[in-house]
Amino acid sequence: MKIRVGMGFDVHAFVENRELWLGGISIPHEKGLKGHSDADVLIHAICDAILGAANMRDIGFHFPDNAGEYKDIDSKILLRRVMELVRTEGWEIGNIDATVCAERPKLKAHIPQMQTVLAEVMGIAIEDISIKATTTEKLGFTGREEGMSAYATVLIQRN
Repeated sequence: MKIRVGMGFDVHAFVENRELWLGGISIPHEKGLKGHSDADVLIHAICDAILGAANMRDIGFHFPDNAGEYKDIDSKILLRRVMELVRTEGWEIGNIDATVCAERPKLKAHIPQMQTVLAEVMGIAIEDISIKATTTEKLGFTGREEGMSAYATVLIQRN
C-alpha cells in the first residue's frame, strides 16, 4: 500500500450581507465570508490537502476564481469533484484532521453536523473526519474578527 500526506490552508475575510458557510453547512452569524465561491474555508483547506497529497496541484488550479462557472458555487460541489479527481488516480482518503480558527461564532455545537455532511459528500466514514475549532486569543486578523482560517491535513492511500 502507498500512502501520502497533504496539508491545506485557506483564509477568507468576513463581509456583511452574506451567509456563513463552513464545513458544508450554513451557520447563523451576522457576517459571512467573502469569496468567489461560497467561501467555505474548511472545505477549501480540505480540497487543497487532498489535491496536494495526490500531487494534483491546488483548488485554484482546478477551479479558478476568475471562472464564471464557479461564482457563488457551493463548495460541496468542488469537494465532490476533487474526490472524483483523486479516485480516478486510485487514491482513497485514510483520514482528515482539520482545524478552523475563529473568535466567533463558536463552532463546537456545529462540528457533528459538519462531519456528517462532509462524510456524505466524500463517501467516507464520519470517524475518519476530525474537525477542531480554536481561537487565536484575540491576536491577528482572526482575533480581530476580520476573517476566518482553516488548516487541514489529509492522509490518502492507494492499494
